[in-house]
Amino acid sequence: MTVSVFAASSSRIDKRYMLEAAELGSLFARAQINVIYGGGGIGLMGVLADAVIENGGSITGVIPSFMNDEGWGHQHVTDMIITGDMGERKKRMFAAADAVVALPGGPGTLEELTEAITLKQLGLFKGPVIILNTLDFYRSLIDLLGQMVHGNFLRNEHTGIWEITNTPKEVIAALSLNNRWIDDPRKIARI
Repeated sequence: MTVSVFAASSSRIDKRYMLEAAELGSLFARAQINVIYGGGGIGLMGVLADAVIENGGSITGVIPSFMNDEGWGHQHVTDMIITGDMGERKKRMFAAADAVVALPGGPGTLEELTEAITLKQLGLFKGPVIILNTLDFYRSLIDLLGQMVHGNFLRNEHTGIWEITNTPKEVIAALSLNNRWIDDPRKIARI
């Protein structure tokens, strides 16, 4: 299994987020889950990559050329794919993934997560979309998604697109269950 992980690049965040990212990277390596991520060397991206590498796991970075030119890539990720832009980066990551996991992050992570939800809603991505809600980080987004359902911007069935987890161990458990959503999501995509 290959999991595409989206996560923060900020190194100024609470260390508890870092500890959870490190634990998740270790668990991925021990479970022999291949990781594909944004290629960064700092923040949750860097911590996750370090943990995967230190535990003998498989990790691939995908980084746009301008970020690579700035020196933002992880120095010890040997499998690094350089893309022309951010859009190509996401396409490569989604194409290689059997599942998506979103850790806390900024606007880029939020955009990647919501694209994963949209792609699954339209049947263009079939795998699990798992949100790691460390320290209740995603509470506002979870509430907003609920408001979308309540206001009929999403169907109640759409809540099956994503799964909320609170710990790295719950992420691994969710991946092992590999719950299917629906066979033809386009039948209910139009509201």
